[in-house]
Amino acid sequence: MIGLGTIINSGGIVLGGIFGLLFGKLLKERHQESLCKSCGISVMFIAIAGAMEKMLAIEKGGLTSGKAMLVTACLTLGTLIGELINIEGLFERFGEWLKRKTGNSGDNNFVTGFMNASFTVSIGAMAIMGAIQDGISGDWSILATKSILDLIIVMVMTGSMGVGCIFSAIPVFVFQGAITLLAVFIKPYMTELAVSYISLVGSILIFCVGVNLVWGKKVRVANMIPAVLLAVAAAFLPISW
Repeated sequence: MIGLGTIINSGGIVLGGIFGLLFGKLLKERHQESLCKSCGISVMFIAIAGAMEKMLAIEKGGLTSGKAMLVTACLTLGTLIGELINIEGLFERFGEWLKRKTGNSGDNNFVTGFMNASFTVSIGAMAIMGAIQDGISGDWSILATKSILDLIIVMVMTGSMGVGCIFSAIPVFVFQGAITLLAVFIKPYMTELAVSYISLVGSILIFCVGVNLVWGKKVRVANMIPAVLLAVAAAFLPISW
């Protein structure tokens, strides 16, 4: 069944959120704070591993790095576009709307939890390639694996930041579902190089989410999302990054 992977992934996020709510109530405030920071550190190291995998290579028996120009160009131009559109503001308004409609108006951490969790589980090569594979062949194995990871991540985040994290299932469902539906048209353009660039830039954005979890909101991650689209475009330019 095409689209089953996204349904499983969204369900895993909701289930992880429910577990987080049940067990999070057993923790004191200082425990929740420590849990939030440890989650942020974990997210940063996962992101670093993903980025370094694409930037580092072994050549002639030595370790070399590259794609610094690609990262700089995509992040700076993408962030400028995002700031002009103010994507962060759109996410925040949607989060505030969700907070009111779900009866959580008194939850001051709702929007923060929703946004941090959404960016962590929505951005990345697994989300994109898993949705494409699901749409083309009906193989949802990548998204099934991702759902397990997301369940754990959202469970920890919900335990420390509250119910808002559960609603990260909405952007995941919309984002991955849309890619699955359009997979027939997208797949011919998603070259191996394009996927590699997406993974690199997406990992850096996830690192920024980790920074916000550890030190409070320092980076407007949503406004950096256009960098992912620029990474795809960069793969088709006659430039050696």
